[in-house]
Amino acid sequence: MSDSELNTPPSLYAAREPIFPKKVYGKFRNLKWLIMIVALGIYYITPWIRWDRGPSLPDQAVLIDLASRRFYFLWIEIWPHEFYFVAGLLVMAGLGLFLFTSALGRVWCGYACPQTVWTDLFILVERWIEGDRNARLRLHRQKKWDFTKVRMRLTKWVSWFLIALATGGAWVFYFTDAPTLLGNLLHGTAHPVAYTTILVLTGTTFFFGGFAREQICIYACPWPRIQAAMIDEDTLTVAYRDWRGEPRGKLHKGVVSPDNGDCIDCMACVNVCPMGIDIRHGQQMECITCALCIDACDEVMDKIGKPRGLIDYIALTDETNERAGMAPKPIWKHVLRPRTILYTTLWSIVGILLVVALFIRSDIEMTVAPVRNPTYVTLSDGSIRNVYEIRLLNKHGEDRPFRVTVKGDPSVRLQLEGSPYETVTVPADSTYLVRTYVVAPPGSVPAESERVDIRIWAEDITSGERAYKDTIFNGRAN
Repeated sequence: MSDSELNTPPSLYAAREPIFPKKVYGKFRNLKWLIMIVALGIYYITPWIRWDRGPSLPDQAVLIDLASRRFYFLWIEIWPHEFYFVAGLLVMAGLGLFLFTSALGRVWCGYACPQTVWTDLFILVERWIEGDRNARLRLHRQKKWDFTKVRMRLTKWVSWFLIALATGGAWVFYFTDAPTLLGNLLHGTAHPVAYTTILVLTGTTFFFGGFAREQICIYACPWPRIQAAMIDEDTLTVAYRDWRGEPRGKLHKGVVSPDNGDCIDCMACVNVCPMGIDIRHGQQMECITCALCIDACDEVMDKIGKPRGLIDYIALTDETNERAGMAPKPIWKHVLRPRTILYTTLWSIVGILLVVALFIRSDIEMTVAPVRNPTYVTLSDGSIRNVYEIRLLNKHGEDRPFRVTVKGDPSVRLQLEGSPYETVTVPADSTYLVRTYVVAPPGSVPAESERVDIRIWAEDITSGERAYKDTIFNGRAN
């Protein structure tokens, strides 16, 4: 070895070894397929669902209308000043994540996380094209790029790209009318922002689901490092019953040695793991508790005539009990405990408050902003006039006439700018700003006062629904 080689510091970088999970069958794999189909179906189909809200409103069932600053979900319409509904849903999502993690570990990561769902889909396509684990390994290790390898890789990458393109395309459909945008995209007339967004999402989906995979979960996602605060000794996580499986030993002529444990070191649990870990080494940060190792191990246990559950959802308290020869706790005792009950209670309270707020909110609203330049005007007959800008909000899908009045001395009169009447028509599903004059005749304002409280009312003449705002009337009689 040369001096230069001796003086060269060792490399701290290790190239990623691709993981090729083996196909597995079982209840957890079937559950993951079901969740993937439902999740992707909802994601891709939802923008195309129609919902009739009337001639003046969009008919897309779920629409985030940034131009109008509105969010539509079926019959629900969220305005900018009602963002607390969105904040409430985010709080519920966070509490739900805490609840499921405290009960079942990283069950969100293993079954419903978008990274997991799309990675599962990409692996499925890869397996269809290149074969199962051993075939993909041979193809990966093959140095020569012959026609077969080039054909398989190009077919796989094109398939991945089409999935990624559909993913990015589906996302932008949530922000504008989907059929209209699709036509514009195909004709090249869509806004550049749409093309840019699709391009970015297509690229990230293609890279994350096809090449980064487990690295996103390990290095980019913060949840593996946070989850430790959410679990305790009663949390059910995927674990290996080493007290039953050790010492490991290979099968000899199809027979397990009585001196060995139930684990025959077949590596089935490792070969199916999408994270490439060995669950027999204990709980690890990389484990997403997808439970595919449970399906693989149960299948092997069935073949050698051993009871299932060598790898299973278990808690630390179960380990203690089983090592002592006692039966593990029932599952409901793991799930129903003070921490999970607290999370469920908080989650339910937030949800109930949101539902109540949704049903008690008014279909009309108003704001009143006094114009203070000047503060008030004294007219030639001694009357005092204040000016207000009133913004009326009509949440209905049709134009509605509104009557604006002022409560107090009947001699105090109110007039809308540009109209001799107290009524104004507010367009459907929009706000309407009208300048309003409130005039108090001489002597109606106490001489010792410089301001008095008044209340301005707005009434929807069609439905009779009313709203009001309290404000100040400025001025003093001479």
